[in-house]
This record gives sequence, C-alpha cells and structure tokens, in this order.
Amino acid sequence: MSAPAPIQRVEIELGERSYSILIGQGLLSDPQSYDGLPAATSALIVTNTAVGPLYAEALRARLVSRHASVNVLELPDGERHKDWATLNLIFDALLGRASDRKCVLYALGGGVVGDMTGFAAACYMRGVPFVQVPTTLLAQVDSSVGGKTAINHPLGKNMIGAFYQPQRVLCDLDTLRTLPPRELSAGLAEVIKYGPIHDMAFLDWIESNLPALMGRDPAALAYAVRRSCEIKAMVVGQDERESGLRAILNFGHTFGHAIESGLGYGEWLHGEAVGCGMVMAARLSQRLGGVDAAFVDRLTRLVEAAGLPVSAPALGTQRYLDLMRVDKKSEAGEIRFVLIEAPGRAVMRPAPDALVREVLAESCS
Repeated sequence: MSAPAPIQRVEIELGERSYSILIGQGLLSDPQSYDGLPAATSALIVTNTAVGPLYAEALRARLVSRHASVNVLELPDGERHKDWATLNLIFDALLGRASDRKCVLYALGGGVVGDMTGFAAACYMRGVPFVQVPTTLLAQVDSSVGGKTAINHPLGKNMIGAFYQPQRVLCDLDTLRTLPPRELSAGLAEVIKYGPIHDMAFLDWIESNLPALMGRDPAALAYAVRRSCEIKAMVVGQDERESGLRAILNFGHTFGHAIESGLGYGEWLHGEAVGCGMVMAARLSQRLGGVDAAFVDRLTRLVEAAGLPVSAPALGTQRYLDLMRVDKKSEAGEIRFVLIEAPGRAVMRPAPDALVREVLAESCS
C-alpha cells in the first residue's frame, strides 16, 4: 500500500442544492467531515446487514456529538430487497421515533442503501436532509452522486423514485478495504464507462492502472473516484433531471438493466450487468458507424480484465426487447440507447430492431 491519499473535494454546482463530495481516507472518524451539515436533534443511520457490523458503530460514535439521538437501522442486504416493503422499514423507524422534518438520514452502504435512503428522505414529511456515506466503489463513483433515488419494480429497475440531492457525499476510501472482490469489479464498470462517454485519456489511465485499482492502492482509487465524480458533477450540473445530457451516464445501462430484470434482481450485480451492457452498446455503436472494431475489442478486453462478464445471459431476443422498452429512456415504446458516436463522445438515440437483434445474437451465451 502507498501513503494515504490526501483528502480531495469535488463540488456539485446546483445553486441552492449544491454540495461537496469529500474523497479520502479516515473520513468517517474525522469530525471535519461533518462540518456545516444540518443540525438536528435526531439522526437515523440506514445501513444493511453486511455493512452495519463493519462501520455503523464508528459512524454512530462520531455523530453522537452532533445529534442527541442517533439510531441505526439495518436493512436486508441485496438488490432484491430494493422494494416497497424494505423502503417502509425506513418510514417505520422514523415514525416509530416521532422523527420531525429536521431529522437527518445517513445512508451508510452501497447503491441500494443510498438509493432507498435518498428516496425515503425525499418522501418523509415531503423532504428531510440526508447524507451519502457510500462504502462501495460503485456507490462512490456513481450512485451516491447526483440525487437519483429509487426503488425497483418487478417490471423495471429504478422505475419508482425521485430526484433529491444529498447534503454531502463522504467517500471514505478505507471502507473499500473490506469490499469483496466481486463488488470491487462491479464498481470498476462504472469507472470504465466515463472514458468512452467523455474522457479517453481517463480510459488510457484506467488501462494502465487497472492492477493498482484491483489491488486497492489508495492513490489509484482516490484518483479514479475523483475523476469519475468530476465528470459526473459536470454532467449533473448541466442537466440535473436527465432531460438530455445526463442520459450519457447510462452507457451500458439499457442492456444492463434488462439483464438484471430478466435474471431476477441480485443474480448479477448492477456493475456486472453494466459491464456486459457496455460491450453490447459498443457493438451496437459499431454497427451504426460510431466506433470501429478495434474500439470494441479494446473495451471488451478492459471489461473482462476488470473481472466482469462480457457474454450476456440467453434470455431470448424478444424478452430483451420487451424489457428494454420499459427502460426510463424509452419514448412511446421506442427503445433509446446511449451509444458512442465517436470515442469520448456519447449520444442517446434509437436503433433499428434488426441491429439490436444482431447484437443480442452476438452477445448472448
């Protein structure tokens, strides 16, 4: 391991909804991490059964000096629990303690915990403050940033939710030490996506530093998280509610969400489905003239080297098409994909079903 990475800051510029992303080691225990956050009598740490035993007590110990009452709620772990029943456990905990509209929620965990806690914060008493404390690489580089909150529905992923920004995002790199290797690889998918859609120099860096990233080198992880957050901050600052530009952040997600929904949430991790989905989207981009075969091969090799699948499950062509028509980017039943129109530049557009069928035939194992 190299020397501890210095604390870095990325700003999300959204007027009165602006906030900071802090990136570094030891943030959970550093009292300065919480300076300027809303004062409240009560706080609720929402976590899950995997992360709670590791980090909830450390966070609670730091927060007791800020809030008179700090409670911890452990949710069941896994994407399959990202639903109404689990969301209601958060409301039960808040209402059971008569929490007022100034209470603060802390989302301690990965993307599922962050999405559900944010959605609960958006809904409870029509909006209470919350803080993202992401403990997975995927959450640190993507899902904790930008204010997308949601739960899943059996017919579609993240179809029920709200745009609701956190007060702060605390990316403590130390929490990545306990991340299972499969989860680390899943997070790398969301890091890799920023290259093809916006920054090919970053893609070059990822290729060169992949061994360090997979070895959890703090300096490499700090740069990957910071650059990913910088790109996402730039996009979100221009298009908070995904009316246009922000859709490029969903590169690989149309195919990926279909994989997740078709297999049943949780069989593949989100990042695994996105990794495979990026390869499929690159193949579709090639058929539409945006990239060449060398680009597709390069991305495929990188995704595979990161420990991610590059062959899609054989759900059946029609099943894929039906699932993708439920995607949030679809309009009037027309599937719209985030595609690469040139390396480092993405666009959202429809594609002929015939070409999509070709990609599915090539990609499915």
